[in-house]
Amino acid sequence: MRAVLQRVSRANVSVDGEQIGQTGPGLMILVCAMQGDDEHKAEQLAAKVSKLRIFKDDAGKMNRSVVDVGGSALVISQFTLAADTSRGNRPGFSEAAPPDQGKHLYEVFAQQLQARGVPVETGEFGADMAVELVNDGPVTIWMES
Repeated sequence: MRAVLQRVSRANVSVDGEQIGQTGPGLMILVCAMQGDDEHKAEQLAAKVSKLRIFKDDAGKMNRSVVDVGGSALVISQFTLAADTSRGNRPGFSEAAPPDQGKHLYEVFAQQLQARGVPVETGEFGADMAVELVNDGPVTIWMES
């Protein structure tokens, strides 16, 4: 699985002009299931994200996790993280998991993150979403399990 994490002051997601998810201080996470991924990879990624020390401690150093700071997460499905741009000018997405598997693994990731103490809200899998965020730092991390 692939993910892009952004440390945010706030973030929200809307579908058809209606807000369906938000987070206060915490993480906005774009996540993509890849061909060959399984529930174990989703669980591994959630465990890593929940422990990743990218929040400031009292000394101003990135030394605390989202759990440590009591942050929350907005998790958005993002199949375009599977883009292959090695040929031509149009990206290919054949490395992304099929939609049914991608949706399942996206849901497992969100559930596992919540089970590790991170309040989670989500977007709508497969929908045309509008995402707004205020990146804190800015801190943006790319991960793969």
